[in-house]
Amino acid sequence: MTKTTLRIFAWLAFLFIAFATLSPIGLRPHSVLPVDMERAAAFLAVGLLFALAYPRHLWLAAAVVLVSVVGLEWLQTLHPDRHGREGDALVKLAGAAIGLGCGWLLAQLAARRHRQ
Repeated sequence: MTKTTLRIFAWLAFLFIAFATLSPIGLRPHSVLPVDMERAAAFLAVGLLFALAYPRHLWLAAAVVLVSVVGLEWLQTLHPDRHGREGDALVKLAGAAIGLGCGWLLAQLAARRHRQ
C-alpha cells in the first residue's frame, strides 16, 4: 500500500472517529464489543494507520493522534447529550499508543525488508 493511500485511510479513520465522538448520541455507531474495547480498538486503528502513513514523522503523528484523543474528549463536554471522562480518555490513549507502537514496528520491519 502506498503512503498516499495510508494517509488517506488514516485521515478518513480519524474523521470517522471525530464524527462518532462529537455527533449526537443517537448517531453514534455501535458494535458488539464492550464500549471500552470499542474505544480502544478505534484509536488503535488510527494510531496504527498514522504510524504507517508517516513513518519518518512518528513523533508528529503520535502528537496528532494523542492530542486529538484529549481534544475530542474535551469537546464532548461542550455537548449536553455527551460526556467527556478521564477514564474514557485513558482507554483511548492506551489504544492509540498501542496502535502507534505496532505501526512503528511494522514500518521498521518493512524498511528493513526493503533494504535487503
